[in-house]
Amino acid sequence: MATVSYPGVYVQETAGGNRPIAVAGTSTAAFVGVAEQGPDDVAVRVTSWTQFVRVFGSFIDDSYLAQSVFEFFNNGGSQCYIVRVTRTDAKAAEVTVQNRAEVAGFKFTARSKGAWGNRIYLQIEEAGTDPGNLFRISVRLQDDPSVLPADFRDVAPVEVWDNLSTVKGAPNYVVDVLKQRSALIVAQVLGSNDTVQRGVHRGGLAPKLPLGDARSLQIGLDGDGFQAISLPDAAAASTDLGAVATAIRDAVKELHPLKASTITDTFQNFACAPETVDGKQRLVLTSGTSSETSAVLVQPGVTADATGLLRLGPGRGGVSEGGTAPRRPARTDIVQVGDAAVTKPVTAVVAGFDGDADITETTFRDAFHRLDTITDVSLLAVPGEASPTMMDFGTDYCAGRPLQDIFYIGEVSQLEDTAERAAAFRRSLNSANSYGALYFPWIRTLDPTGRTAEVRAVPPSGFIAGLYARIDGTRGVWKAPAGVEAGIRDAVGLVAEISDVDHGTLNPAGVDVIRRFTGAGIVAFGARTITSDPQWTYVPVRRTAIMLRVSIYQGIQWAVFEPNDETLWSQLRLNIGSFMTTLFRRGAFAGSTPSQGFFVKCDAETTTQADIDLGIVNILVGFAPLKPAEFVVVQISQQAGQSGQ
Repeated sequence: MATVSYPGVYVQETAGGNRPIAVAGTSTAAFVGVAEQGPDDVAVRVTSWTQFVRVFGSFIDDSYLAQSVFEFFNNGGSQCYIVRVTRTDAKAAEVTVQNRAEVAGFKFTARSKGAWGNRIYLQIEEAGTDPGNLFRISVRLQDDPSVLPADFRDVAPVEVWDNLSTVKGAPNYVVDVLKQRSALIVAQVLGSNDTVQRGVHRGGLAPKLPLGDARSLQIGLDGDGFQAISLPDAAAASTDLGAVATAIRDAVKELHPLKASTITDTFQNFACAPETVDGKQRLVLTSGTSSETSAVLVQPGVTADATGLLRLGPGRGGVSEGGTAPRRPARTDIVQVGDAAVTKPVTAVVAGFDGDADITETTFRDAFHRLDTITDVSLLAVPGEASPTMMDFGTDYCAGRPLQDIFYIGEVSQLEDTAERAAAFRRSLNSANSYGALYFPWIRTLDPTGRTAEVRAVPPSGFIAGLYARIDGTRGVWKAPAGVEAGIRDAVGLVAEISDVDHGTLNPAGVDVIRRFTGAGIVAFGARTITSDPQWTYVPVRRTAIMLRVSIYQGIQWAVFEPNDETLWSQLRLNIGSFMTTLFRRGAFAGSTPSQGFFVKCDAETTTQADIDLGIVNILVGFAPLKPAEFVVVQISQQAGQSGQ
């Protein structure tokens, strides 16, 4: 309540009574499987096939994950999570290189495990800015492992990281930059990389002498701050670079530190001398100390500037190297991660390896738990890992999640290519709850890479997950993802063509058949879960219940710790009732009126005084599910002829 103190109008906001509940997503899938590359410790959200390829690589021979994700997006899916499984003995490609002082200083490692990392090549050179202290890494990928380009520098880099530093804590610290931003490599600065030097400033070649009236410049040593020096007349008139160097040295030695922390050796041991490179001379200015903070910086004098003629300072050809400059990785035109020869500057390599260890159903089951903290997944599949054990693991995980918010899309194995074998597969399941559906048979599709004209058999789970997403978007989760509307895109054939008689034995058993029909093509023609509980026979009924549970759970979090009385109960009835009414109007429930389609009860009957004392409010929500017209029976009778009038 506003504090009133003067006559007038006071305006303040108050919370509205209605808190709309949003419909939870129902079509975000999670795929678990073996990938060429990518993180193997977290579930990664991807929103396109292009993003999947960038993070997890492309198609590989011993896995159906990439193919299934490809078909998920082609059949209507818009986003999914990828859980990559790797073998226990898989290794990430590594290369250790020397620093500029020829000491092993850096380890560059492929971002994830696998032989794919052996195709990474690095080029290490000077940075675009401050080339005396920073460096640049260009990352290239060998497209075909069997074909080496004549010169890798002709291959366009896929990543370029410029102006990197070896100073821990700096915003451009190489370890942090690559860890946070690179999709291909990470870096480690080794403990042996502790070389320091005396800070140095190398001028540009061919200074112009004599200096004449241009005789002043400013010197900054070891971070002490810039101080001006002015060269004597003799040095300004000399054409001997050595004489000028001596004059600069003597002038700097006359200076005193500006900071108490700067030792006098910085100035007293300062050196300046000419150096000859390719027949041309330049000045080299060197700090009197060797430390991490040692540095020599030059900038123009305030008046009578000599830096241009002496080729000193940035922009005039001069380059400064600080005390830690030798810690930069050695310059190299190309070094291969994981497969480089151990010769300078490479000191060690570890080849990337996909591994030989077996991957079992338990491996995939354990990977499910990377989804434990993710709340926007609603479908789960393990493409190609089609065994009764895997089906049991999948449905048990979905049913065992705290919110029971995921539905498992399972499949028979490729070997189950007859109705009898598919039925036997279904009978072998130990767990038959309503949180999963079983699809048969596998689908034939063309090679998506276009390299061959061969037709390949692919597990149906990726196609079906995309189909679920498509039907959810156009009709709603309460519409069965089956029928002539449920066409399978990219399908050119089936591993098994099923007759009506065979279908009649599989459907009651809970095997959802994919069939080919004239005029409709290849379609999903089953929508049953694997449960024997008649309340949850149909896929859309179970998935609608999941949607309601998640939506209401997320939509009434505001009620926690509110006063537990009729005011709260009425608000809950209003909020949930409005949500259910909206769904009813969209055709989500059976019945011709809202009261026939659903009810929401939250009052003194559902929440007793004992419940209130325990801090509990009970809400009862019921709905009349829409069940698909699975069997359309048409009765045809012959009408007896009638005489005309």
